[in-house]
Amino acid sequence: MSVVPAEVLPGSALAVDETAAPAAAELGPRARLWPSLCAVYRAQLSRARVARIPLLFVATFQSIGIMVLMRGVVDGGAEAQAVVAGSAVLVVAFVALNLLAQYFGQLRASGGLDHYATLPVPPAAVVLGAAGAYASFTVPGTVVTAVFGCVLFGLPVAHLWVLAAVIPLAGAALAGLGAALGLLAPRPELATLLGQLGMSAALLLGVLPADRMPEAVRLARDLLPSTYGVEAFARTFGPHPDWAFVLRDLAVCGMVGVVSLAVATWAYRRAAVR
Repeated sequence: MSVVPAEVLPGSALAVDETAAPAAAELGPRARLWPSLCAVYRAQLSRARVARIPLLFVATFQSIGIMVLMRGVVDGGAEAQAVVAGSAVLVVAFVALNLLAQYFGQLRASGGLDHYATLPVPPAAVVLGAAGAYASFTVPGTVVTAVFGCVLFGLPVAHLWVLAAVIPLAGAALAGLGAALGLLAPRPELATLLGQLGMSAALLLGVLPADRMPEAVRLARDLLPSTYGVEAFARTFGPHPDWAFVLRDLAVCGMVGVVSLAVATWAYRRAAVR
C-alpha cells in the first residue's frame, strides 16, 4: 500500500493548479519627460492666461519707464546700448524670476506640491513646464521694450532677431533661479522677498552701464545669470557686431540656465518629500 500526499489528489481541496494562478499585474510605462513637460506647460499657460495682460503691462511699463528716465542721463553710444538691452531683459527678470519665485513659494506653502507628487510626472517636467509657461509671457513685452528703446535712443533695429535666442536662454536661467528661490524659501513671504531682491539686482546691475560701476559691483554683476543675455543683446547694436562674443555670451547664459534649472529640479524633489 502506497501513501500519496493529499494535495496531489484531483478531488482534493488542497490541489493547486499553477496554470490558474493569476499573473502578476504589469505596471504601465513611466511617463516620458517631453510629453509630461508639454502637459504641465499647457496647464500652467491655461491657468495663468487670465493674468497675462496685467503681467505684460506691468513688466513692460516698468522697463519703458526706466528707459524714459535714463534718456535724460544717457545720450547714446555704449551706455544707451546697455540701457536698452538691460531694460528688455528686465521684462524677463520680472516674470521669470520674481513671479516664479512667488508662485513656487505659495505652491509649497499651500500643499500644492503634493498634487504634483501624486502624478506620474518627472520632477524636471514640473519645473521646466512652469518655467516655460511663465517665460512665454515675457516675449511680447520684451519685443515692445526693445523696439521702443531703439526708437528712443536712435539705435538700429536690424539685429533684433537675436531676441529669439536671448529670451529663452535668459528666461531659462532666471526661471531656474526663481523656482529654486521659491522652493528653498521656508515661508512664502521670504520667497516673495527673494524674488523682489533678485529682480532689483537685475535692474541695478543690468540696466545701469557697467563702466560706471565699482569693481566689486562688476564682480557681482558677473554672477547674475541675466548679465550674459544683456551683454549678448547689447553687442548687436554696434555697426559691426562681433558675433563670436555674442555667441560666447549666449553659450554662457545657456550653461547657467542648465545649472539653475538642475538646482530648481533638486529643490523641487527636496520640497516634495517633506
